[in-house]
Amino acid sequence: MLDLRQIRDNTQAVQALLNQRGDYNLQPLLELDLQQRELEKQRSQLQSRGNEIGKLVGQKMRVGTNPDSGEIQLLRSEGNEIKTALSQLEPKEKEIKAQIEILLLTLPNLPSENTPLGKNEEQNVEVRRWGEEYIPSFKLAMPHWEVGEAMGILNFERSAKVAQSRFVTLIGAAAALERALINFMLKRHIQSGYVEVIPPFLINSTSLTGTGQLPKFAEESFKCSHDDLWLTPTAEVPVTNLYRDEILESPQLPIRHCAYTPCFRREAGSYGRDTRGLIRLHQFNKVELVKFVHPDTSELEHQSLVQDAEGILQALKLPYRVLELCTGDLGFSAARCYDLEVWLPSAGKYREISSCSNFKDFQSRRANIRFKEPTKKGTQFVHTLNGSGLAIGRTMAAILENYQDSHGIVRIPEVLQPELGREIL
Repeated sequence: MLDLRQIRDNTQAVQALLNQRGDYNLQPLLELDLQQRELEKQRSQLQSRGNEIGKLVGQKMRVGTNPDSGEIQLLRSEGNEIKTALSQLEPKEKEIKAQIEILLLTLPNLPSENTPLGKNEEQNVEVRRWGEEYIPSFKLAMPHWEVGEAMGILNFERSAKVAQSRFVTLIGAAAALERALINFMLKRHIQSGYVEVIPPFLINSTSLTGTGQLPKFAEESFKCSHDDLWLTPTAEVPVTNLYRDEILESPQLPIRHCAYTPCFRREAGSYGRDTRGLIRLHQFNKVELVKFVHPDTSELEHQSLVQDAEGILQALKLPYRVLELCTGDLGFSAARCYDLEVWLPSAGKYREISSCSNFKDFQSRRANIRFKEPTKKGTQFVHTLNGSGLAIGRTMAAILENYQDSHGIVRIPEVLQPELGREIL
């Protein structure tokens, strides 16, 4: 959530940054803010006069003034009028505050000063590539879903019978590979200083609002019909909200968590795209990295987060590239973001496998996560960051394609062989 005071005091600068992200008009918000502050001023004046009247009546009563005297009756009458006015004023002010809150929740984060300018994904900036020597030199025989179905380890048809399309059942070696990848990623991240958590997989609306999925992306998530609970779209949501409405001590920072969760997404805006395979499913597994950091170290922590995600791809010897997203392609809550894209031979291009974002104080302001320093008065909002470390299904797809030989045999990445106890899938 953006700071209303910042919007009020630096309207032109904030509007210019929002214009880099799309069509957003601050004028309705500013008009409501003006109305609310005027009502607040009126309420404050009325309350002050009401308190003054109460003191005057008390003083006159103490010096023996008759309670039924016209003087006291006039004061009491004015006091009753003030109470009536306040009873009418306070609901109006409350309603306007609610409207302001709704508008603030619909505004995206402001892009970082370091975020490259651009209108869409075509203007994202490639930062680096890694592992081009590992790209298969021969023409790929089959895409990953055909490989998996031919081996009998991926089944989409029976999954549609159990649920619907865009689900998969992992069988035998694929199920073992999925578990091995989850364990491998978690172990690597724990060694890098992350503390593992297993959060709830069902989350409430307040949690989704805190990280920015609600209200804008309600149609992307699955909601339970009889409870205020949703299936988690990513571990970012429950892990970030573990600290909602808390004040941390600065020595606690940075807090770094890694978490495995299943993820559930409707993918409402992706019909017709990636309808085959493991790239865009309604249910998938993911290992997520989440950080709570001091604002002064935010940028450095962001770079190290990207490196931690890259480390998994490098250990698996999967070729990838790093893109920095431009202002027009940033996610709703992000101020700055790097995408890691793994090479998929069947598509002949790189595909996203991790998105590493710095939200600065956008999420912490929504979720009210603050910290205080021993030498300073008051509190500050922490900066939150997160990134996939990695999406398991997409990693499996990349292995099935990049580790497939010219005969269609799929080898297992060397680092996973001890976990699986074999060299060939």
